[in-house]
This record gives sequence, C-alpha cells and structure tokens, in this order.
Amino acid sequence: MGRKKKLPVIQNLEIIDVAAEGKSIGKHNEMIVFVPGLIPGDVADVRITRKRKKFMEGYPIELKKKSADRVDPFCKHFEICGGCKWQNLPYDKQLFYKQKQVVDNLERIGKVSLPEISPILPSQKQRYYRNKLEFTFSNSRWLTPEEVNSEEELEDRRALGYHVPGKFDRILDIEECYLMDKRSDEIRNAVKEYTLKNGYSFYHQRSWTGLMRNMVIRNTSLEEWMVIVVFHDEEMDKITSLMDFIRDSFPYITSLNYIVSDKKNDTFNDLPVTLYAGRDHIFEELHGLRFKIGPNSFFQTNTAQAEALYSTALKLAGLTGNEIVYDLYTGTGTIANYVADKARKVIGIEYVEAAIEDAKINSELNKISNTEFFAGDMKDVLSDEFIREHGQPDVIITDPPRAGMYIDVVNTILRAKPKKIVYVSCNPATQARDIQLMKEEYEVSAIQPVDMFPHTHHVENVVSLERKR
Repeated sequence: MGRKKKLPVIQNLEIIDVAAEGKSIGKHNEMIVFVPGLIPGDVADVRITRKRKKFMEGYPIELKKKSADRVDPFCKHFEICGGCKWQNLPYDKQLFYKQKQVVDNLERIGKVSLPEISPILPSQKQRYYRNKLEFTFSNSRWLTPEEVNSEEELEDRRALGYHVPGKFDRILDIEECYLMDKRSDEIRNAVKEYTLKNGYSFYHQRSWTGLMRNMVIRNTSLEEWMVIVVFHDEEMDKITSLMDFIRDSFPYITSLNYIVSDKKNDTFNDLPVTLYAGRDHIFEELHGLRFKIGPNSFFQTNTAQAEALYSTALKLAGLTGNEIVYDLYTGTGTIANYVADKARKVIGIEYVEAAIEDAKINSELNKISNTEFFAGDMKDVLSDEFIREHGQPDVIITDPPRAGMYIDVVNTILRAKPKKIVYVSCNPATQARDIQLMKEEYEVSAIQPVDMFPHTHHVENVVSLERKR
C-alpha cells in the first residue's frame, strides 16, 4: 500500500486581502492562496490542501506575525463556531471589506458601468442583533483538543448548540452566544440542564435516534418571545414535563410550541406545529406597521437593520403614489406592506403558500387595502398573461434568495419593461450575474450596501436599475 503524500507547507505567507465568502488571500509564486481564519496583515505558515492551475487552498498551522488590525475575539466559542468568523477584525474593517466585496462582484461579474457607490450602512447593533436562533441537540458533541488528548473517558457527550462547520453530525455545545438577547442563553441552558438531569435522550445524527432534536427561539422588539421544541418521538410524558418546565420557568414566553419529527433531516417547516401555551404567534413593529410572525414565518433576523434595508428600497423606488409595484419573492409581505402607502397598488408573489397567507393577514392587520398576494413558483406565476391581467408594473422590487433569479424570471421582467427595478440581495455575486443579464435594457443608477450581519462576511446590497429607453 502506497504512502500517503505529505501535504506541502507554505512558510510565512502574508495575507493581503479578503475574497468572497470571507476567505483570506495570500500570494505564493504569483499564485493565489485562499486561507480561512486569517485577516489582512497576518503572516502564517499554511498547510496546502488543494492545488489547481490558478489557485491553492489551505489552512493556517502557525501564526507567525499578527496583523496590526487584529483584535481579540469576545466569544469563547470563536475558533470552533462558524457563526461569527470576523470577530478578530475591527468593525470598521469589516465594513470596508464588505463594501469591497460588493464593488468587486458588480465589476467582475456584472461588467456594467457603476455610479458612485454609497458608503455601507453599519448595523445599529454589533452584538445581540438577531431575533431568531436555532439550536441542535446531539448525543455526540464536538470535543476540544484538550478532551481529545485526555486519557479520561467521557461518559456523557450530550450537547445543545450549533453545527460545527462542515460536520453535520457534530454539535458544538454552546454556553454563551452574543447573537441574541441574553434571555435566549437562559432558556437554552435551562432546557439543557433539565433534559440532562431528567435522563432525556439526545438525537444521534447518524442513527436517527434520540428524543431531543432541535429548539428555535425567536423574539421581537416588542419583547415578545417564541420557543419551538422539536422532538423525534411522541413521548407525551416527557414532552409534557419539559414543556411545563419551560412555561413555568419563563412566564415571559408569548408563544410556546412543539413539533414531533421523525424525518431524517432537520427541516420541519412542513410539519404541524402544536401550540402548548400562549398565542400561536408573536408581533413585531416596523415603520409604524405591525407584523404577525408565526412558527414558520420569515422575517429579517436583524430587525433594526431591516428598517434600514426597506427604507433604502423605498427611497430608491422613488414612488409618487401612482405606481403599480410588483414585489417579487415577497415572503410574508414585509416590503409590499412597507411601500404600500406610497403606491397605487402592490402585487406580491412568493412560492411559500403559508407566507402568502401571513402577508394577507399583515395587510389586514394594518388596514392596507391596495395589496394583492399570489403563491406559486416565481417562474410560473410571473408570466406575460399574469402581467396583462394585473397591470404592467411601473416598479419591480425583487428580493430573491441567495441563488438569485431564474433566467425565466429575468426575461419576464425584461418583457414587462418596468421603468425601474430595485434589486435587494443577500448575495452580491448572483445579484451581479442577474444585473449583467439586464444590462442591455437597464443601467445601474444607485447602489447601497447594508450590513445586516456584523462579524460575518455576509452583506446585503440594494441596487436601483433604470430603463434606458
């Protein structure tokens, strides 16, 4: 049997830039080297794991020199948890590289002439900014290097926390998280302690066994809280006991729910939700509007920045009150309802039927009468016939998922010939690709990046496109 080839090491590689997905960039013999976990100015020895004609990939094995910009991470889980990979980078530098990511994608992929790009809007909060977190139970938690090297046998490896990046069956046990209000720590840690103390089995991701699977915690700026516990089996004695404990321990919880799922994946949005205590929904307020949020409702996870994002979209739309507006990928109708008082009519389209029902409820809740919502696959619903029936849009606002828009959707938009398109995106690369497809008919008139997720490489971007003729 042949000996495994030893992976090469590049010594003293200097990090000079940041690429897409937050990977750091170094150069070795005129070849790009992508390395995670470092920041510009760091110098490190890097073990190469992959080599191609034009680039290499690797991981740092020793930090030789720290960047002058490097700061100490504030979270004890930083190195293992994949949630906040830029905690070692000052916030102003995070904003710089996010803005640069937007520009690079629009220039490299979009290949369009660009106006002056507005400075990125920073997040009002850099900690405790999320309104939703999902945790996973596991009977096989991720071990620290010290535990791996220890001769002591670990009898109990149950955990409640986050997936370790790239390891679907390994969960990092979380004691403290800076993403959400501290009450989420209180709830999560109390549930873990109760289930450990009372002998509840935790899920095994490979054998699909164990009672405790997931827990979702949501909150709003109105101090309303929702908790959803996902069980693998319908063991009602244990379910009732735990749900009673949560209800009695945290009387501020507005909506307490559970789901039973024996699926072999972690998706549960298609399963029935049982309300155990309180209301089956919570409320959020934005722009003077009230939004109903159910267990499966989508809502931007950074509420304060959602206001900045939507107000940017409204500003770039330039509505006068006479326009027909199409809101594509409307979700629960947040943007549609947000802009409705500035438009003649707003048409919202979304493939998730439950979200469309929420959108209709949100319009009724806010006494908005000039919205209409339709459920179905975007490329099927948004047809030439649909536009003839409901009116040619003057403005289209589109906020697609990370994959961007289908070519069929882009072509229908081009045939509809709206005067203006406002493209809200969580992925500047696919946004740039779609803009490139429209560049013959539309020109970019404004660009506004928005930071929704501090300490990550993710960035939202709003682009206004105007019809050339």
